[in-house]
Amino acid sequence: MLSYQHIYHAGNLADVQKHALLAWMLAYLTRKDKPLSYIETHAGRGLYQLDAPEAVKTGEAEQGITRILAGQALAADHPLHHAISETRKQHGEAAYPGSPLIAASLLRPADSLHFAELHPQENAALRAALAPWRASVHQQDGFELAQSLAPPTPRRGLLLIDPSYEIKADYARIPGIIAKLHRKWNVGIIALWYPILKDGSHKTMLNALEAQELPGALRHEVSFPPVREGHRMVGSGMFVVNAPFGAEEEAARISALFIAAAGR
Repeated sequence: MLSYQHIYHAGNLADVQKHALLAWMLAYLTRKDKPLSYIETHAGRGLYQLDAPEAVKTGEAEQGITRILAGQALAADHPLHHAISETRKQHGEAAYPGSPLIAASLLRPADSLHFAELHPQENAALRAALAPWRASVHQQDGFELAQSLAPPTPRRGLLLIDPSYEIKADYARIPGIIAKLHRKWNVGIIALWYPILKDGSHKTMLNALEAQELPGALRHEVSFPPVREGHRMVGSGMFVVNAPFGAEEEAARISALFIAAAGR
């Protein structure tokens, strides 16, 4: 649980899918002049340098966001593009925002931000990255934090669940966790990211989620080739409860983005 460090994978194609849909949903929520809450269960360090040895070693960012931006597949007016540009103005052209910085850059002073990250070094880096913003950073189990906050104040808002799935039991636990969170916070948008692996580890979890018939459910998946020989991830998925109006169309645009990028 405490060994995973996202710097090896930051900016990969899974991040592009997750962050593009997340950024769009946050931007959509800010169209109303009403405050909102944003909660994250597995935040990571928040800010990544894609020229760091760890990122260069795997080459995942090179095949992901670097290629996407070079090919101009991501529209210049997309909220994710805005978040990346703002981050690079502050931290250099190799910088890439994790979901905490994407949220912080798109949300407003009246909005409430809560982040959980257990890894001590990642937590310290997250606090440093979020220093310019008023955000609550917790060194706590993210599922416990989400349950303790639900329903948050303000009640409008979004929860991102983004575990590493190093704990294999998460696949079985998550449907029950989401059901409980939805009962406590029935107006909240709950967004779950999951990897699509060759062994289909995600399928039982997704079947259980879909069997609950949660309102406004959106399942969006993209596929891509393994980044290197022996790599098990061949796609990325997002399951969203109470998906905002227009999210299906945005998901279709993200799918088209992946198709366009694969053709280059």
